[in-house]
Amino acid sequence: MPQQGVIGLIGGMSWESSAEYYRIINQAIRKRLGGSHSARCLMWSFDFGEIEALQHAGRWDDATRLMIEAAQRLERGGADFFLLCTNTMHRMADQVAAAVRIPLLHIADPTAERIRVAGIERVGLLGTAFTMEHDFYKGRLQRQFGLDVVVPEADDRALVHRVIYHELVQSRIEPSSRAAFAAVITRLVERGADAIILGCTEIMLLVRPEDSPVPLFDTTRLHAEAAVDRALAGNSEPAPK
Repeated sequence: MPQQGVIGLIGGMSWESSAEYYRIINQAIRKRLGGSHSARCLMWSFDFGEIEALQHAGRWDDATRLMIEAAQRLERGGADFFLLCTNTMHRMADQVAAAVRIPLLHIADPTAERIRVAGIERVGLLGTAFTMEHDFYKGRLQRQFGLDVVVPEADDRALVHRVIYHELVQSRIEPSSRAAFAAVITRLVERGADAIILGCTEIMLLVRPEDSPVPLFDTTRLHAEAAVDRALAGNSEPAPK
């Protein structure tokens, strides 16, 4: 029986997607180990209202400080490695990783690796406006994995961002928004995307495989499953940064 490493989770951004992380991780551990096994994990969960306010005020330095404090809490609690259970807050991933001794498992990496294995090079990216428009996420996919990343046009980016913050993080799943996301995906495919990255951890609550004519790569599930792989394989190797 493999010895489990302790998974550290920085969650609450939003709790809806953090609950999915917890579910996926524990189901995967049970599937791998059988019986009544579950994950050895720690979670620090934020009040997302506070984080959202900092994001939209552009107070990224304050948000970085909070992410670092959370990572340090997990390190003191005995986590062997940690995850930021959110795509957007990987904006400060390098600073957070540098502030602790335990490695960070970056959310973009398991997704990009799976895309490369599938032989796909041009992908559409859905996420918050911060994720779609800033370089911290697209740039990592392009520079480290050689992916050609397409983001929606401005009106579609605004729609996706609005649905995330006004519906999905408030547990609202609207059929009209599902149809709108499907239309956004179709327009990305028309621009040459051969797959779509669900680059916000709540989008998987709304968008289903049948809503897309091309494969979907769900960052929430892929990140959570990669955490299980690392927890069961040992954690002597640092996570890529």
